[in-house]
Amino acid sequence: MDWQAEWKWDGMRAQVVRRSAGISIWSRGEERMNDAFPEIVEAAEHLPDGTVLDGELLAAHPNNLLPFSMLSRRASRKRAGKKIRTEIPAVFVAYDLLEARGKDIRSEPLSFRRRELLTVVPSAFQRQPALSGGPATLHHNPAASSDIRMFHSPLIDGHSWDDLALTRQQARRRGVEGLMLKRIASSYAHGRPRGDWWKWKVEPLEIDAVLHYAQAGHGRRAGLHTDYTLGVWDGDQLVTVAKAYSGLSDKELIEIDKIIRSTTIERHGPVRVVRPTLVFQLAFENVSRSTRHKSGIAVRFPRIARWRRDKLPHEAATLSDLKVLLAQATGQQQLSGEQTE
Repeated sequence: MDWQAEWKWDGMRAQVVRRSAGISIWSRGEERMNDAFPEIVEAAEHLPDGTVLDGELLAAHPNNLLPFSMLSRRASRKRAGKKIRTEIPAVFVAYDLLEARGKDIRSEPLSFRRRELLTVVPSAFQRQPALSGGPATLHHNPAASSDIRMFHSPLIDGHSWDDLALTRQQARRRGVEGLMLKRIASSYAHGRPRGDWWKWKVEPLEIDAVLHYAQAGHGRRAGLHTDYTLGVWDGDQLVTVAKAYSGLSDKELIEIDKIIRSTTIERHGPVRVVRPTLVFQLAFENVSRSTRHKSGIAVRFPRIARWRRDKLPHEAATLSDLKVLLAQATGQQQLSGEQTE
């Protein structure tokens, strides 16, 4: 194949720079994150001078990969103290090498950069190569100890697109978003160019949720209530799990706005509390624990897939339904890895 496949890690994109002047960890937004991730700085001290890595920051204990929400919590601290470092340890998964021994190699093909990367960054899976498929293997690999805070992203062996499609189905239980497909002849490009790198993400999860709160939008939607807080049933009570702002047509928004106005039962400043009437199919990437929502659960990247005119409010999802999804998501770390590289 002219392509290589890797897991699409569910972390924060970052670059690690090791030069004679020092070490820097840079976010996608060009924020220096040394104080937030000091253990990655320590790991980078073992890199050769003149090394620039592209990769992903992840939150992970030696035994499992932690949810993205915990990584976000860790990253929100400008300076990581001992307590947060112990509670939410970080690792850096390198998937590209941009500078080697002080030479810019971004114009070289990916196949060359990959070979060079393997000489610079160790594999966390080298003692058990049969278990190199993804984050679930961290639980079973003695090489992935607390001392290994930086390793290269393993490739996924696929002899055909059908093979890769089957592997992609494992993504969610492994705690990753899907696959990354990269043309092996490609040079490294800035931004998000299409053609040589493709995200092949898993299909979203979906539930039916009830509109609980509504607020006016912004810009051209300022006159309509288009910002929605959606909930699921916990007994006979609605508990919120997501906010959604997109996915409906202008015609639907106008119709829904009229229903919101006619079913408002309370107002709290700009927020309207509405009588349970409207049901929407909510699509999202994953589910995690949350202290922000009364339900104790939050969904990631929520958007409205469609208006369920055919559903009555009492037919919407329950908190128990979401807890099943949460158990499946958090249960991924206890699974053993399969051979994929």
